[in-house]
Amino acid sequence: MRGTIASGIFAALLSSSATTYAALTQVTGWGENPTNLQMAVSIPSKLAEKPAIVLALHYCGGTGPAYYQMANYDQYANAQGFIVVYPTTTKDSNCWDVASTKSLTNNGGGDSTGLVNMVKYLIQKYNADPTKVYATGSSSGCMMTNVLLAVYPDVFAAGSCYSGVAAGCLAGSPGSSPASADPKCASGQNVKTGAEWAAQVKAMYPSFSGSYPRMQTLHGTADHFVEYFNLAEQLKEWSALLGVEFSQNVTSSPQAGYTKIVYGDGTKLVGYSAANVGHTVPVHPALDMAWFGLA
Repeated sequence: MRGTIASGIFAALLSSSATTYAALTQVTGWGENPTNLQMAVSIPSKLAEKPAIVLALHYCGGTGPAYYQMANYDQYANAQGFIVVYPTTTKDSNCWDVASTKSLTNNGGGDSTGLVNMVKYLIQKYNADPTKVYATGSSSGCMMTNVLLAVYPDVFAAGSCYSGVAAGCLAGSPGSSPASADPKCASGQNVKTGAEWAAQVKAMYPSFSGSYPRMQTLHGTADHFVEYFNLAEQLKEWSALLGVEFSQNVTSSPQAGYTKIVYGDGTKLVGYSAANVGHTVPVHPALDMAWFGLA
């Protein structure tokens, strides 16, 4: 993740995150926060009786408020009455920690723990539905989406994310940012079998014996920041965890130039290959919400 191109992209993303937006409510005192994360929440004017929760995670150099503008989930949240959380990490150049043992361990005290504690707070405060908790994000946020579903499979029902890497891809790296990370992962050189990925994930929460969350992940073929090869690694990982095999490709879905990669009957795992799209694949709110059952 080093080099002139990576530095240029990172600088552009960092500069785009400077603005904050009044539509979000900043929340403090929401529980154990071992890595000093910030929590911003979008609450619709009319909440559902037992609202769903969507955790929307920013890219490296970003913030929750900046991702709020980028993701544009408001119309769906207002229509369906669900809550969207837009957290911020300020460490390691505002990149989510997807490398440390703490973050890659259930209740390990890393970023992943703090994010789950936000969810637990909202479930209690707003009588939210614990069976309808979802994660999404772009780039670093997609990396954390993979991690959250792997480390807390009993908290999240599904994930949908853009231009990330498999859970555990950066395990043991000095950091998770373009400046601090071992470049082997982002460059697509961390290649494993599905069984190897699954074993790594299961070691993150050894006592868990239930079903893993549904996963949808998108990647651009022209991505040379987080290389396109990482799409295959994510799909191998979740295919093994979910017990589904590749069944078919569907071209021009959800739009021209995109190919939907279907596993099983398409209800547990799908990927999307975006032809000639770089870093990152644009957020597709309708696709995310349909996957979550919140459209």
